[in-house]
Amino acid sequence: MGKERKMYYLLKTEASEWSWEDQAANGGITNWDGVKNRQAQNYLKSMSLHDLCFFYHSGNKARRIVGVVTVVRQWYQDGDAGGAVDVKAVGEMRRAVDLKEMKGDPDMKDFILFRQPRLSVVPVSDNIWNKICELGGGYEGDGNGDADAATTSTPSPI
Repeated sequence: MGKERKMYYLLKTEASEWSWEDQAANGGITNWDGVKNRQAQNYLKSMSLHDLCFFYHSGNKARRIVGVVTVVRQWYQDGDAGGAVDVKAVGEMRRAVDLKEMKGDPDMKDFILFRQPRLSVVPVSDNIWNKICELGGGYEGDGNGDADAATTSTPSPI
């Protein structure tokens, strides 16, 4: 029996290495591998089917959340790469949420992304997930319809 409660995470990638456009063009599904940091690996290992993850572009030009993916295959050994989870694109953020905007929001002061910025995988609390969805107007596929109706930030079940 798996856990009942859906969990949330943030997955970081350099846009020049693997962008949201790459994710969407790849049929929406890819393996998330190459995570070397032990703590980030433990977060990957803790993911369950249907957990949701923000897709975060890191790097010098743009540090922002651009989309949402869902876990479609839990942790597995992946040859020389170590381990991986498979994720599928759910939808693009209606408006990308920039790191500066998140850091400027007092409701997000405890976000682990700010305390451990080098981790490529971090958990996201329900409150912070909802706040980021609110800032970004939700995401395509969240069940909230058009951007004007995206004031409710609770994602629909997948």
